[in-house]
Amino acid sequence: MDLPILILAISFLVLMLLNVPVAFCMGIAAMLAFLTMGGMPAFTAVAHNMATGIDSFALLAIPFFVLSGLLMGHGGIARRLIDFANVLAGRFRGGLGYVNVLTCMMFGAISGSATAAVSSIGGFMIPLMNKMGYHRDFNAA
Repeated sequence: MDLPILILAISFLVLMLLNVPVAFCMGIAAMLAFLTMGGMPAFTAVAHNMATGIDSFALLAIPFFVLSGLLMGHGGIARRLIDFANVLAGRFRGGLGYVNVLTCMMFGAISGSATAAVSSIGGFMIPLMNKMGYHRDFNAA
C-alpha cells in the first residue's frame, strides 16, 4: 500500500476516534496525504478543481428558478392558481391538501422547477392549512 493512502486512512481513523467532526476529519486527513505526496502540485490541482467545479452553468439555474417562484408569488400568480385549484378540488374531503398538490403541479409546470413551486406556494398554503386544522407533519409533507 502506498504511503499517502496509509496516512490518509490512519489519520482519518485517529481523528474520528478523537471525536473530531467528520468534515474536519476528511479535510485534515486529505491535507496530510497531500503533504506526503509532494506538496505544491497536489494543492494547485485541488484549487483548480474547486474553482472549475463552482463555475458551472447548471448551478446558476437553481437560484434563478427560486427567484422566478418568488416573483410569481409576489406578483399574484400563486394566489390565482390557488383560487383556481380550490374551485377544482376544494370541495372534496381533505380538499386543501389536494389544492396544495394541484397548485404546486401547475406552478411547477409554469416555472419549470418544483423547488420554485414549493418555495412560493408553501408560503401561502402551510399557514392556511395550519389555520384550518391540518396536522403540521401533513402540511410539511
